[in-house]
Amino acid sequence: MTEEAKTSESQAVPAISVMGPGDGETIVLGTTRMRVLEDGSHTGHRLAIAESVLAPHTQGPPQHRHARHDEGFYILSGTVRFTVGDEDHDATAGTLVMVPPGTPHTFANPSGQPAVMLSTFTPDLYVRYFRDLQEVLADGRPLTPQANIDAMSRYATEPATDPA
Repeated sequence: MTEEAKTSESQAVPAISVMGPGDGETIVLGTTRMRVLEDGSHTGHRLAIAESVLAPHTQGPPQHRHARHDEGFYILSGTVRFTVGDEDHDATAGTLVMVPPGTPHTFANPSGQPAVMLSTFTPDLYVRYFRDLQEVLADGRPLTPQANIDAMSRYATEPATDPA
């Protein structure tokens, strides 16, 4: 047997991850409830996935750019308005929105109905950002624009002060 064959035989097959309907870490940020389905711990930190429920008339984060990760949003129900630079896109159930690094974006639920979306983060970097925001609230501090910007800066993200 070759050394290469011995090495591949001795490597353990990764275990699958199964997340049931009531499972997962819940992060509550104001009127948005997020359920972390995969925080990157089962994917070698290549991918994170979260389900978010945006209450009616929920404003999203300040428009921002990610330097190091792609973000995907698949709308499961309701309508989510994505603002990319100065363009608005109303995404309804069945719509996928992919945001590559460097693209200014934000989202909101402008409707009177809840909206549910599945988000992906590649790599998983940004899940920690949401945990940081939850800690700000848990500590009794207000979630000010500056607190949001401070948290973003720790995860290769910055506010998009211009729509370019």
